Amino acid sequence: MPASLPNDNSMESYQLHVEQCTAWLADRLDKPLDLLIQLGTGLGDLAGAMENAVLYSYDQLPHFPQATVTSHSGNLIVGRLAGKQTAILQGRFHWYEGYSAQSVGFPIRVLSQLGAHIALITNASGGLNLAYQPGTIMVVADHINLLPDNPLRGPNVDAWGKRFPDCSQPYDAQLRSLLLQSAASLELAEVTSGTYVCVPGPSLETPAETRFLRLIGADAVGMSSVPEVLTALHAGMRVAALSVVANVNNPDNFAPIRIEEIVAAARDAQPRLRQLILHFIESLAL
Repeated sequence: MPASLPNDNSMESYQLHVEQCTAWLADRLDKPLDLLIQLGTGLGDLAGAMENAVLYSYDQLPHFPQATVTSHSGNLIVGRLAGKQTAILQGRFHWYEGYSAQSVGFPIRVLSQLGAHIALITNASGGLNLAYQPGTIMVVADHINLLPDNPLRGPNVDAWGKRFPDCSQPYDAQLRSLLLQSAASLELAEVTSGTYVCVPGPSLETPAETRFLRLIGADAVGMSSVPEVLTALHAGMRVAALSVVANVNNPDNFAPIRIEEIVAAARDAQPRLRQLILHFIESLAL
């Protein structure tokens, strides 16, 4: 893990690093942000639609975590997207890489300090709902967090948010409705709504684990996104999430799961995802 990451036991150090990274970016941005978009595995192709885009690699940004997964580019891109001042996180970090949940949420915390008040989180997932098909885009309605960590663990910074943020509706109902309306307007096939479960990884699920995850109410499973969502909620942001279902496995007829196939399936869904996101952002009233 990079030495520049804050000590998990020192909220004072973490807060200082957030403030330093925020100040570094604030000196370089000419406008406050409207929203942030985080792109997950195999879903990095959206920045091409931006106007006046400025790219910062993660290693340029003070105290920023570094992406170690090959399908995550590791860039922050800022510009105009569908008329909105947008920050795109091209690649993310995972608990299984050795980062704490707090460190995984670091980019969201920084961008929330720069004005972003809407967060759109995307990921690639495995399908648990047997009605889904590879390539299904799931508008996340709720989540189950099975990570043994929480980005809000430790002393609370009251200036950032309440000690106990409400999670009765973690995914903004109006934003979810707008995403589904956009999909209908574009006549996109295989767009649905469901519950996402976050597991630690990096090992993929066994048949018994798949049965368990279905039993507790999950429609899709992945290894990311929940720490970022919780950080955004704590910061008072409105949150929406899209999960691209890359494969579907029946626990009673299980097939090998290969990460290369998951990445490839997510990339195949990129044109539809890009259409959906652009239409959604154009429809936002900020």
